[in-house]
Amino acid sequence: MQMPIYLDYNATTPIAPEVAEAITPCLGELFGNPSSPHSYGIAAKRAVEGARADVAAMLGCNPDEVLFTSGGTEANNLAISGVVQALRERGRHIITSSIEHPAVIEPCRALASLGFAVTTLPVDEHGRVSPDDLANALREDTILVTIMHANNEVGTVQPIAEIVRLAHAAGALVHTDAAQTPGKVPVDVEALGVDLLSIAGHKLYAPKGVGALYVRAGTPLHPFTRGAGHERGLRPGTENLIGIVGLGAAATLVQPHLEQDASHLSAMRDRLESGLRRLGADIRMHGHPIERLPNTLSVGFRGIEAEDLLVELADEVAASAGAACHAGDVTVSDTLRALGVPLAYARGTLRFSVGRNTTAEEIDHAIAAIGRALERLG
Repeated sequence: MQMPIYLDYNATTPIAPEVAEAITPCLGELFGNPSSPHSYGIAAKRAVEGARADVAAMLGCNPDEVLFTSGGTEANNLAISGVVQALRERGRHIITSSIEHPAVIEPCRALASLGFAVTTLPVDEHGRVSPDDLANALREDTILVTIMHANNEVGTVQPIAEIVRLAHAAGALVHTDAAQTPGKVPVDVEALGVDLLSIAGHKLYAPKGVGALYVRAGTPLHPFTRGAGHERGLRPGTENLIGIVGLGAAATLVQPHLEQDASHLSAMRDRLESGLRRLGADIRMHGHPIERLPNTLSVGFRGIEAEDLLVELADEVAASAGAACHAGDVTVSDTLRALGVPLAYARGTLRFSVGRNTTAEEIDHAIAAIGRALERLG
């Protein structure tokens, strides 16, 4: 049976062949504990540090500013909770946005339940945070601003450098969830100016279960789990050698191919958008028309239930819905709600995200399949 065309790269990516080759030794002779003092441990430690250097090179930072985690969610939790616990005597105010991933929203909600003040900034109809809104929200007791680099649903890229400038002028640190951006747009921590930045391996053609947190030198951070002194005492637990080596290998593929990959991604996305517009359906594109990821297309089909369309497409196209229907009730995503997307389009929104492996033939096949599915539902 032929698998459906995969257009859900923002959900997860396949492991790149180069990454699979890099982690193969970890399944055999490279099995030591990186904390062990003997030759097996030393070889494993060397592999971890090599991967750390590769991730640092991708981000434009020093290797000792990179901490390995179990993924983007843990990196976000460590950044947010770690900074807040370190600076709680200085202030108890946090600023975030209305379109963050749950891995940021939920830690902020947990801190709010503990008495911290959390301000949630709105976004415009394209999903962008206004620097003016941030400037008005900053207070003397603001200790952290956490705004994602690019939205996972609609692809809008935030003005992080401007956000950092305003926050730093007010004495606040800045964290950004950059799970969706490496390999699609430039991610340079010096250009962005952020104090903390999270990445997730499985969005980057590396294995699942691994991520990293960039922590600018001198940034105060408390661990939120306790154990042995791994990762400078900030993330205890024996290192996931397979995942870390895989993430390092994936990082080496980013910079040399970034311009070429971005061009390919945008060409595939634009081909898909043009094809969908030619179908004649009443559709609405969500997200910023310019400041957006090159691979992401969020489309609202008026009068269609997203889950019904996905069912019709199940054998031919794999994508994600922007709304879920349970027992007749439609739940629209927080992001679409924050953008003010009309319900008639929001409930029929699908997110298509292309990847390095996407071909023009696949896009054309997907367009035809979507057209047939819309006819059946019409």
